[in-house]
Amino acid sequence: MNTALAFTSCLPFGIANTGVASPRRSGPAVADDHPPRSEHTPLSRFPVLRPGDRGTQVQEVKKRLDRLGFHPGSSSQEYDPALRAAVWAFQKANGLPAGDEIDPSTWKALAHPARVRPLVPYGEPTRVEIDLRRQLLTAWQDGKPALVSHISTGNDKHYCKNGHCGVAVTPTGDFRAWWRTTGWTHGPLGDQFYTIYFNGGIGFHGSERVPLHPASHGCIRVPLHNARPLFDMTPTGTPVHVRRPAPPEPPKQDAARPKALRG
Repeated sequence: MNTALAFTSCLPFGIANTGVASPRRSGPAVADDHPPRSEHTPLSRFPVLRPGDRGTQVQEVKKRLDRLGFHPGSSSQEYDPALRAAVWAFQKANGLPAGDEIDPSTWKALAHPARVRPLVPYGEPTRVEIDLRRQLLTAWQDGKPALVSHISTGNDKHYCKNGHCGVAVTPTGDFRAWWRTTGWTHGPLGDQFYTIYFNGGIGFHGSERVPLHPASHGCIRVPLHNARPLFDMTPTGTPVHVRRPAPPEPPKQDAARPKALRG
């Protein structure tokens, strides 16, 4: 049985682990714009939407998410798997629990979305940022977030599959895209769609299984509908920054002052 580290796990069969990109410091700071806001509408007008629902409101949600950079796939009127993944990404980016429902909290966030803030404020205008804590990937173009995607990264567990064993880790650091494969490729640990490698054998690629928790062997899984657009946005040499930000601190509350006792 061959033992392989996680960073070699995603390479297709018969491909050597070569060409690790050299990390390099990023360029000047680039400010991003506030995303557009929709008109104020009472939330009571909007029903809770769930996977499998159909209608014009589902279609409007897709249009809104697409304008905000959360690619929902087709513009159909169906709440399909692509929209489900886009809703997860949007909810996580707005500090909401990721779930299948477009509920009042999600409707409110769609009307007043949070600004997508960079993990690397002084990064190059075109780059990819991977947030391991929130399980989000953001592709930046010309200093603006062009695509924000739900992802699933390494689960930090030991694995053995098809004679390959290791620890499923997605390392943090600064890298550059160094090798790209089009369409489907078959690796020792599964099939990959439009893969971009940036750290040895670790890359991001489309997958049919992108759950709401870290589940990969080290690569970054993205929903299939985002794989090709992300591939087109990430030429060889594009900076890739992988971070695990600390969770935000809870808001501090002033302790109530005891009232003075009157004698």
